[in-house]
This record gives sequence, C-alpha cells and structure tokens, in this order.
Amino acid sequence: MIILRPNQRPQFSGHETFPLRQLWLRKAYDAVAYFRSLGLTAPKTVFSEDSAIARFGVGKNMVTSIRFWATACHIIEESDGGFVPTELADMLFDPETGLDPFAEQPATTWLMHWFLASSPEKTTTWYFIYNHVVQQVFKREGIVDALSGMISEHNLRISLATLKRDVECCIRSYVPRLGGDSPEEMSEPLLGELGLIQQNTKDSFEFRRGAKRSLPDGVFAYALLDYWESLGQSGSVMAFDRVAHDYGSPGRVFKLDEHAVADRLMGLEQLSKGQLLWTEQAGIRQVTRQGNALNDIKKAKSTFLKAAYAKV
Repeated sequence: MIILRPNQRPQFSGHETFPLRQLWLRKAYDAVAYFRSLGLTAPKTVFSEDSAIARFGVGKNMVTSIRFWATACHIIEESDGGFVPTELADMLFDPETGLDPFAEQPATTWLMHWFLASSPEKTTTWYFIYNHVVQQVFKREGIVDALSGMISEHNLRISLATLKRDVECCIRSYVPRLGGDSPEEMSEPLLGELGLIQQNTKDSFEFRRGAKRSLPDGVFAYALLDYWESLGQSGSVMAFDRVAHDYGSPGRVFKLDEHAVADRLMGLEQLSKGQLLWTEQAGIRQVTRQGNALNDIKKAKSTFLKAAYAKV
C-alpha cells in the first residue's frame, strides 16, 4: 500500500489525459521566466487566460496539461499566489547557460521520469506502477483494480472513470498511441524514448528491466541523493538492498536489476570525488555518504546533475 504523509492525498488527474511532450516544459519555463525578467511573479492566469492558447500554441486543455507537468516535474513552483521558475529549471533551460535548453538530452528525460515515479504526491499512478507493481507483465485492468483497492483503504472518493483515464495516460506516456488529431498529439511523448515499458498485445505490457545505457551516472547519483533526502534522518550509511529494492529507490524507479545497481554504485566514488563510497565486505554491501548537512546534499546533487551533461 502506498504510504501517504499526513494531510497528503493521492492525485489521479490534472494532466487532462495528455502525456508529457518534449517542448512543454521549456514552454512553461519561458512563460513564467518572462514575468520574472520584468521583476514580477507570473500570475496563475498565465495558464488560463484567453491569450494562453496563442502563447503556448496548443488548445486550452493542453495548456492546463502543460501547467500540471511543469509543476510535477519541478520546473515551476507556486510562490506569492503565482508561479516562479525553480533553480533546477534555470539550470536546465536558461537560454544562455542551460544544460539542455530544449530538453533534447536523455539526462533530462530520465530526470523527469525520476520526479514523476519516485513520489506519490502529484503523479500517484506513476509512483504506483513503478514501485508497487512487481509482476514483469501487467494489464491496464489489473492496475486500475489495485489502485481502486488502495483508494478504498484510504476512504477516498475517486471515480473509476478518473482512475482509468489516469492509468491510460501513464501507460501512453511510455508506450505511445499511434495517431491523433493534432501535431502535438502525434508527436512522441517525452518519456517514450526511455524504453521502460513495451507493449506485447493490445492490453498486455511488460517492464524492461536491466542496465539502462542511456541513463547517465550523474542522474543515477542525483536520484540516489534525492531518495536519501526523502528518508529524513537516515544516517550516512545505506544498505545496497534499499538502493535496489526500496519503494521510491533508484533501483525500482529506473527498473535496474541488482547487477546494474551494483555497477552504478561501484562508480560513485570516482564520480563524486569521494563523497559517496561503495563498500562490500563479508557479504555486506553498502554506500557511505560523506557529510550530512542539507546544503552538502543540495550542492552534491547539483554537481552530479552537471556531470550528467558534461559529455554532451
């Protein structure tokens, strides 16, 4: 069962059934950053007023979807009754200094997947599918039934139709549906390039586990520290099994097998310049983090993220 924080509700809507497209995050960033350049906080109406359709070049429902994905992917955040770009968004999309201004690099796609599937807060179905579905092969109906049972346990009222649409949107984010009525719908979803899920039959899907060649070590290291942070006071040592198998861990979210996780962890010492150490003694495998201060983690995550784009 998904563990929710106090006063936290699962979310199964907001995307208007549109999977995330490649340029949507950059469009959201530009719209909000424009107001910042004027010394203002972008009003929430930037995504709802009539001019938003012309600004984003898509229909009204898609504009709402862009806002949803931009917040879920940590590109914009609410502030003073409006929206501002996040530090992460500036690092990625700044026109002059951004690491990936047009979201073209695999590192960006893997990072967005991490945000969507490592936490149940805004994209509960993404989190559920990548962390709680243990079968290699699964069907839509099975996911819907499992989520419906979870909702009943939490005494929440979510319609079955809403659940079905959310599950369909999640799966189509990774396994695109052919056809569509507009260029935006016909374009490949951003997450489809990761190859995490393949479709076997009309309603049978399968996870593709194992080493992910397009996943940069820097993004894996970023995710590891992000996961470590989410655990609160978890100390400076983490067991291998947690990294590989825990809910919300890099191993689960990226669908890495144990061998692939071990390979990644072995390379951390050189990548982190000694900040993360991998040890394997007497059958005990673990990672040790040097420094516990929050600002140390924040700085290290930024360094790892830059390393993920260094070879591009």
